Amino acid sequence: MAETFMTPSDTPSKSAASFSISSSVLYKQLAALSGVIVNNPVVPILENFLFEIAVGKLKVTASDLQTSIITELVIEAQEEVKIAIPARILLDTLRNLPDQPITFAIDEHAYGIEIHAANGQYSLAGENAADFPQVVTVAGRVTVSMPAQVLKKAIQQTIIATSHDELRPAMNGVYMSFSETSAAFVATDGHRLVRYTRTDISVAAQESFIIPRKTLMLLTGLLSSDQAAVSITFGESSVHFQLSGTSMVARLIDERYPDYENVIPHNNPNQLAVNRASLLSSLKRTAVYANRTTHQIRLALGENTLQLLAEDLDFSNKAHEKLACDYTGQGLTIGFNAKLLMELLNSLDTKEVIMQLSEPSRAALILPQEQAAQEDILLLIMPVLLTPGA
Repeated sequence: MAETFMTPSDTPSKSAASFSISSSVLYKQLAALSGVIVNNPVVPILENFLFEIAVGKLKVTASDLQTSIITELVIEAQEEVKIAIPARILLDTLRNLPDQPITFAIDEHAYGIEIHAANGQYSLAGENAADFPQVVTVAGRVTVSMPAQVLKKAIQQTIIATSHDELRPAMNGVYMSFSETSAAFVATDGHRLVRYTRTDISVAAQESFIIPRKTLMLLTGLLSSDQAAVSITFGESSVHFQLSGTSMVARLIDERYPDYENVIPHNNPNQLAVNRASLLSSLKRTAVYANRTTHQIRLALGENTLQLLAEDLDFSNKAHEKLACDYTGQGLTIGFNAKLLMELLNSLDTKEVIMQLSEPSRAALILPQEQAAQEDILLLIMPVLLTPGA
């Protein structure tokens, strides 16, 4: 018997539930959710998007068990149906379609999906929506609201200093501490520390939480300039972010955060003020000549003088530069990991930075010379032991 195929002009089966939506609108939303989906998840159905269709509304969920993202879209639909749809093949299909109205026809009993476009039809096999894990409901302990762009800046400012060491899980996220007068966002990997404080955010009582790095990376992809505010609800073990049209639920890191305040030095008699872009450019050039393992670079400081020195004895490489600066204090030579120092400087948008130092073995503070009235940014970097040619 010859096989027969539905032509692009054919309409969905009368027995199938269907809905219509713009291909580009759907792709944009699914792409934002797709970051949470991992390859070869512990639960195979998590390779799918969960589609929940109701009259005039489509709810899509993606999850990796630790973090779930849910978005809602307005669609043309008259039926109610739920189905799990393979994420990769659906995204690849939508990515390569020009912007146009498309129609989904879903057979909930056979788990079949047909996508009808202007010049084509695509069929794929879904899975039972009942097998998709339910999203955790967060019982609110603390709720705080803040502008989306403020939250995005707080995340971008701190996330670079989070640790990737799985043996220290508390440092694998950003520590958020709320009080009646301010909110502090802190991250450290043991070599550097970032503390970003806002005095225009507060809660009724002192509370603190640790949010995983992956959750925050996904969240920054959802935050946009057209979103006025984000509502954050913290529970005992989970956090819920509510944006316009999209929400995220994630597990918190249940660990005690290090007492970072004790690491911050308060007596720093040596002070360097230098153009951030000039220092960054000089670091990029001289770091090429540093040891490839330690990335060590030396800062030699004297009265209004700054010299950058890098050397790699293994390859007979050496670099030396001088920079104009304002420096007050004793003569000092201190070593840093150039890669970590450059990442910290890159995170700032100020014209000049101030480095506060005490001695070669103690942490250095980096502060932006100009800051908004309601924010306070403090960067800390630990020095490295100066060794010849390293």
